Amino acid sequence: MTSNPQAAAGESNPLRALTLDRLRCRTSMKWRTYPEDVLPLWVAEMDVPLADAVVRAVTDALALGDTGYPAGTAYAEALAEFAEKRWGWDGLAVARTRIVPDVMLGVVEMLRLVTGPGDPVVLNPPVYPPFFQFVTHMDRQVVEAPLGADLRLDLGTLEDAFRRAAEGGRRAAYLLCSPHNPTGTVHTAAELTAVAALAEGYGVRVVADEIHAPVVAAGAAFVPYLSVPGAERGLSLMSASKAWNLAGLKAALAVAGPASADDLARMPEEVGHGPSHVGVIAHTAALRDGTAWLDALLTGLDDNRRLLTALLAEYLPAVAYRPGEATYLAWLDCRELGLGDDPARVFLDRGRVALSPGVDFGSGGAGHVRLNLATSPEVITEAVRRMAAALG
Repeated sequence: MTSNPQAAAGESNPLRALTLDRLRCRTSMKWRTYPEDVLPLWVAEMDVPLADAVVRAVTDALALGDTGYPAGTAYAEALAEFAEKRWGWDGLAVARTRIVPDVMLGVVEMLRLVTGPGDPVVLNPPVYPPFFQFVTHMDRQVVEAPLGADLRLDLGTLEDAFRRAAEGGRRAAYLLCSPHNPTGTVHTAAELTAVAALAEGYGVRVVADEIHAPVVAAGAAFVPYLSVPGAERGLSLMSASKAWNLAGLKAALAVAGPASADDLARMPEEVGHGPSHVGVIAHTAALRDGTAWLDALLTGLDDNRRLLTALLAEYLPAVAYRPGEATYLAWLDCRELGLGDDPARVFLDRGRVALSPGVDFGSGGAGHVRLNLATSPEVITEAVRRMAAALG
C-alpha cells in the first residue's frame, strides 16, 4: 500500500481559505446548532471551500438541468481508479458495487443482508456513536469488543466477542470502523488479516465502514479490508464525502468481496434510488480530478496535528493526545482534568467551544472529547485557549 504524496505544487491549504465570519454564513448543522459565540469543533464537517473540480462538475450539471435519478457506474469506476493509484489495490470490481444513499444507510442495508432481527453485531468502542444507534434501531444486538489501551484492535477481545456473538449458530456481523473514528487508528494489513481469519473461523460477516479511507496522515498507509487474504466474504462501504466535505451531497458505494457478490445482488433495487444524482456527480469528480486538492488538505491536517500537540503541551498539559494516523478528528483524554465523565459540557458552558462528548462513543469514552481538526490554525489556537480558560 502506498502512503500519501505531498501536496501538489500550486494547491494552497484549503483549511486556511475561509474566515470565521465567512464560515458563520453557512446554514449546515455545524454552524447552526450552537449560538454564534461558540466555536464549533464537533460534527464532521470541514471548514474548507470545495475542490474546484467538484464545483465545476456540479455547476455544469445544474446548468444542464442534469438533476434526475442516478444511473451508471462512473462513481464506481472512479473509486476503483483511485483505489489502485492511492492504495495499490486493483481488486475493486465495478460489477461488485452498488450505489447507496450514504455510508450509514449502506451499513444498514448490508447488515440486513447478512443478519436478521435480534442477531448480534460486534462493535469496537469507543466508536462512532451512530453505530450504536443504527444497529439498535434495526433490532440487532450490540456486542462490544473494546479497543485496547493502545487504541488498537484487541484481537483476543475480538475473538471472545465473535465467540459470544456466534453462539448457538446465530448469524453474526462485525461492523468494522476503518480507519477508526474517533481515535484515528489505521488498522494494519496484519491486523486486518487476523480479523478476516477470526471472522471466517466463527462465521461472522464483516461489514467495513471505510468512509475516512482517503484521509490519512503522512507516513500512514490505509489498507482496504477487502484487499487482505481471507476477506472474500466481506462487505465495504466507501464514499468521497468525508475527504472532500460532501456530506450534503448524498452518495456512497457498497463494495462486495468476491464471495459476497450474491449477497450484494440481493439488495433491493430501490435502495439505489436514494442517492443524489448530483451527489454522485460530485463524488465522481472528487475522486477523478480532486486529488491535488486532497493532498493539500492532508498536508494542512498534518500541520494541524502538530499545532494541536504543541498547544496542548502549552495550555493543557494534563490532556493526553495521541495524534491519529487518519481522519481529521482528535481524541483527547481529559480525565486528569477532573471534569467528570463529560468534559465537553464544561468546555461548552465555560469556554464556548463545542466538542463531541466522549461518553457518546460508548465504553472507554468517559472523560474524553473529540475535536475536529479540519479548520484553520487560528480557530484551533483560539479553541485550546478557551478550553484552558474554562478550567479557571
